[in-house]
Amino acid sequence: MITTDILIIGAGPTGLFTVFEAGLLKLKCHLIDALPQPGGQCTELYPKKPIYDIPAYPEILAGDLTDRLMEQCKQFEPGFTLGERADTIEKQEDGSFIVTTNKGTKHQAPVVAIAGGLGSFEPRKPLIHNITDFEDKGVEYMIKEPEVYRGKNVVIAGGGDSALDWSIFLSDVAKSVTLIHRRNEFRGHLDSVEKVQELKNNGKINLITPAEVVGILGDKKVKGVVVKQAQHIEKEFEIECDHFIPLFGLSPKLGPIANWGLEIEKNAIKVDNSLDYQTNIPGIFAIGDVNTYPGKLKLILCGFHEATLMCQSAYKIINPGKRYVLKYTTVAGVNGFDGTRKEAPKAVVKAIE
Repeated sequence: MITTDILIIGAGPTGLFTVFEAGLLKLKCHLIDALPQPGGQCTELYPKKPIYDIPAYPEILAGDLTDRLMEQCKQFEPGFTLGERADTIEKQEDGSFIVTTNKGTKHQAPVVAIAGGLGSFEPRKPLIHNITDFEDKGVEYMIKEPEVYRGKNVVIAGGGDSALDWSIFLSDVAKSVTLIHRRNEFRGHLDSVEKVQELKNNGKINLITPAEVVGILGDKKVKGVVVKQAQHIEKEFEIECDHFIPLFGLSPKLGPIANWGLEIEKNAIKVDNSLDYQTNIPGIFAIGDVNTYPGKLKLILCGFHEATLMCQSAYKIINPGKRYVLKYTTVAGVNGFDGTRKEAPKAVVKAIE
């Protein structure tokens, strides 16, 4: 059983900033995310795309924003359960909650903060009739452990940043990498497109365009794929491989959270925005893009604001009857759980003669 003060469901920007705000109140956090790494949409969908509306940053790449947030909160030593989806929640007699993931990992906390962005992400699967027969048997929709592919023959399908970036990365890990895309043009970062072109020219990546995978070969495990050339309706051929990785993006869904008894409106969780973004279940809050209320704006900076106010109410739940006096970090400094301290330089006291 993993125990903490605030259990955060979702490790995107709002969830990561919650760790910092909670840390200022001496509250410990643990985060659950279905994705294999922190950052949410910023890391998984558009890590190399610029964001222009983060205060003090005229422009910052989404992936860099995640890195800065991780650096900001690391002194408060957050725990992470990654690659697992929050499945069920049970309220205990003492008022706390136990949240269990799809892999059976249990977490207990007096406060739960749902910061799941647009919800848990489900992979967009290609329309291949037998693809489900090979899931976790050579078909993977996201890469969690690159070493799995060392010395293997890998086929990747897709035309965005994920397909390009993983093709580049695995070119130094796998025995062979074949990238298949239904168009000649790729919608990815220019540096990535040019790098794939270079690797193709050097024989490090096999590139097949325009084409798509229409079938999977094998018995109990992937042995190959069937590829159809887009310009030839009848032309199909087979490629031997150990792994097929279709990277067509992720589709956001509330998932099991929708069955937790929370008040839902248009696939978002209704909250009380007049005070602290608490849901209809006391002790459960929803912050960031996953919530809704009159005037709601789905912006990262709004999620930061909601996280700050939510932590104040969480403190009162965890420390009933104890008064917290807000102190600005410029005055009080920041004391990390790891023993580190950040503070403004003290003024020099000197008499004027």
